[in-house]
Amino acid sequence: MNFAKLFTGAGAPPSIAALVYAVLVLVLIAATALPLKGVLDQRAAVASLGDTLMRLDSRSPAAAHPETAGDTAMEGSASLEGSTVTIAGAALLQRVVGAVNRHGGSVSSSQLDLQGTQAKDGFISVVANFDVEQPALQQVVYDLEAGMPFLFVDELVVQGPSPAATSGGKLHVLVSVSGQWQGR
Repeated sequence: MNFAKLFTGAGAPPSIAALVYAVLVLVLIAATALPLKGVLDQRAAVASLGDTLMRLDSRSPAAAHPETAGDTAMEGSASLEGSTVTIAGAALLQRVVGAVNRHGGSVSSSQLDLQGTQAKDGFISVVANFDVEQPALQQVVYDLEAGMPFLFVDELVVQGPSPAATSGGKLHVLVSVSGQWQGR
């Protein structure tokens, strides 16, 4: 077959016309299918993220206590309660030690800072040293920052177990937690 013959106006044989038509149809199908595949992939990703979000929501404090769930706000004061700064500091220390103990850790030392750099703004700080298993560390930090009163983890220093550790492979953690006391 001569290509000059195709462009000079002479009719193309039906087999070539059918081949060109088939290639054009395949190109159009591919041009339609590729964007559809992208949309379907995005839809699957959104569904997967929705499942992950549902799993995370089921771990929230409201899901753990369904009787208090709903549109109600968290109960309690947003600031540390106590008639004096010392009592408020003791409540903060009790909450930190309680969070560590609930998750299988042990507090080796703690220090209450009532006159720190943020004390003029009404903040009380606690610095605590404790040992805890690695999986429980995230739960301890979440327990400290979730709920009322609002507490803030200002500093978190984690040291892995030493080869000759007697603590059974627990992490050694130094944490500084602060909360605001409004005063009475």
